[in-house]
Amino acid sequence: MTAKREDFDVVVIGGGPAGATAANDLAGAGRRVLLLDRAGRIKPCGGAIPPILLSEFDVPESVLVARVKAARIISPSDRKVDMPVGDGFVGMVDRDVFDEWLRERAAASGATRATGTFRELLRDDDGTAIVVYRDGDGEPREVRARAVIGADGARSEVGRQSIPGAETIPYVAAYHEIVESPGAANLDFDGARCDVYYRGSLSPDFYAWVFPHGDVTSVGVGSAVKGFSLRRAVDELRSATGLDLGRTVRREGAPIPLKPLKRWDNGRDLVLAGDAAGIVAPASGEGIYYAMLGGRLSAEAVDEFLATGKARALRKARKRFMRAHGKVFFVLGIMQRFWYSSDKRRERFVSICADPDVQYLTWQAYMYKKLVRAKPIAHVRIFFKDLGHLLGVVRA
Repeated sequence: MTAKREDFDVVVIGGGPAGATAANDLAGAGRRVLLLDRAGRIKPCGGAIPPILLSEFDVPESVLVARVKAARIISPSDRKVDMPVGDGFVGMVDRDVFDEWLRERAAASGATRATGTFRELLRDDDGTAIVVYRDGDGEPREVRARAVIGADGARSEVGRQSIPGAETIPYVAAYHEIVESPGAANLDFDGARCDVYYRGSLSPDFYAWVFPHGDVTSVGVGSAVKGFSLRRAVDELRSATGLDLGRTVRREGAPIPLKPLKRWDNGRDLVLAGDAAGIVAPASGEGIYYAMLGGRLSAEAVDEFLATGKARALRKARKRFMRAHGKVFFVLGIMQRFWYSSDKRRERFVSICADPDVQYLTWQAYMYKKLVRAKPIAHVRIFFKDLGHLLGVVRA
């Protein structure tokens, strides 16, 4: 005799920032939520979050392991450009601790947590979704759900089974090593500064990074070029910065999507969120804020679907996200394809980063996630300077 399946309003598959945020919001709204997450998963990530995330998602500053006050951009010729944040900061989090804090908050709001790996989506006799997964002991489990949120990361299995085109998202492969932060003897290291390397030997089409996390530091690289050795690039970067002397705490690698899917929902009862929906910013690879926003918007769409029974409500998650951030993603995509394509162009790009107008607008847009309109003349100046770089009039 088959055991009776447990019923939920929503099953959220994936417990990263997107899934945990969606589960928290839906549980807080009184929905019966199951949050399903794999054990021991830590995404390779620089761990940077804008301060607006703390207020928008009610996250306490106590989760931060460091506050970054500047970024240093390093060109192929080793030119260094410092970009001070000003009055703001960039918060740094450790993903293993931060993600678990988000999952625990969802549980405190009423979500049921389960450890397991999603296998497939079936249908009951009445058409209700049946989520099939293997639990922590490898045993098969099934639960019924009126709605499903797929937040199971890049190369989402939920998306592959449910959303046409989900398997064709372009990716950057990311790899980083968490190492012990150096002491004062390392004069090039600053625990309040993120270093970003635009150099073809470290990444032929993206960038490499050194991001401080207090007692530890993330040293990583991303690239979509097949055959490029990410580990060798990290070895080179650690050797060049003296970070090869510290103990390696752990190593992680995973794909990072760089283009939002054209559709997030199945037109019936399922919607994607976070990396599964492809919402990682091109050029920067920033994903935590966008993942949490995507999780929230998917939760709002699902809540409306559950209340009305109208599947078209699920489309609103993508529509609202793209209305708010689609233009930024489009511009960043163009920027990545152009400026990251050769060391000559990377050199010019770093030169642009030295411009005070560029620095001001970059940090304002990053920290507050809005296009800056307060200084229109700055946009005009940047336009002509950028045009000069493109035409080769301005020397790097």
